[in-house]
Amino acid sequence: MVRRKDLDANPWWAQGLIYLILIAAGLITLMPMVNVWAISFSEAHEIYKNPMMLWPKSFTLESYKYIFNTEVLLKAFGITVFVTVVGTFLNLVFTATGAYGLSKTHIPGHRFLLWLVIIPMLFGAGLIPMYILLKNMGLLNSIWVLIIPQLVAPFNLILMRNFFWSIPDSLEESSRIDGASEMRVLWSIILPLSKPVIATVGLFYAVGHWNDFFSGLFFISDNSKWPLQMVLRSIIIDFNMLNMGTQNTSTLNDSSRLVVQPENIKAATIIFAIVPILIVYPFLQKYFVKGIMLGSVKG
Repeated sequence: MVRRKDLDANPWWAQGLIYLILIAAGLITLMPMVNVWAISFSEAHEIYKNPMMLWPKSFTLESYKYIFNTEVLLKAFGITVFVTVVGTFLNLVFTATGAYGLSKTHIPGHRFLLWLVIIPMLFGAGLIPMYILLKNMGLLNSIWVLIIPQLVAPFNLILMRNFFWSIPDSLEESSRIDGASEMRVLWSIILPLSKPVIATVGLFYAVGHWNDFFSGLFFISDNSKWPLQMVLRSIIIDFNMLNMGTQNTSTLNDSSRLVVQPENIKAATIIFAIVPILIVYPFLQKYFVKGIMLGSVKG
């Protein structure tokens, strides 16, 4: 008779040790975020007493009132939302059409086209050639410079291509027998079956757009067109950046100024920038792992 513990790959104490290590790593990862969250809701004098707080002291919303009355921050938030929504949509359109074409191995020149996608993953032209190219295209100091240069990511293209490649050919053949064109097959047959990889790749693109500040740093000199992450970086480095373009700072009375200091504003701004993208994760989590795994093998 085979006992259960003989079937276990690891003894109970090893499993317990693994769980303890993972829990400890998770807590260490969350502590900085919890600390920033607590600071954003605390009065300034409490921060100086206990800078490593994990719970708000002398709870106040004045820091959030301040940033929501700041024009430059709200405008940057609108720019980032536009870039994330429109950019992710265009990313998925161009990536899906390119991946569908590359999934057809019978197309002449298929290997050559695939190498054109792989080579940029290994070698980059550099920042200066990119700057010159974007300048000649007239994209500098434009919101579109945050979208167009990142239309297709080679890794995401290959990931989606592998997923399309794993879909049985019989589905496409039956559609073509009924007279469907290639685009009809893609939009009516392939994409509805590809929700996991679309959600996964879309999440990659959305997070990339939301967290992008290098494009704003190198290609946008007009601070009125900066994305949210670029403004956040400037606020952390120089708090006075937040006062640029502020119209309603007079709404803060003297008593509120005593409880709101640069550390509160910086923490509230960080939370303001993090929360929207965190809200998206739970809705796409069920597709995330499935999209990656199904795109990795031919089934």
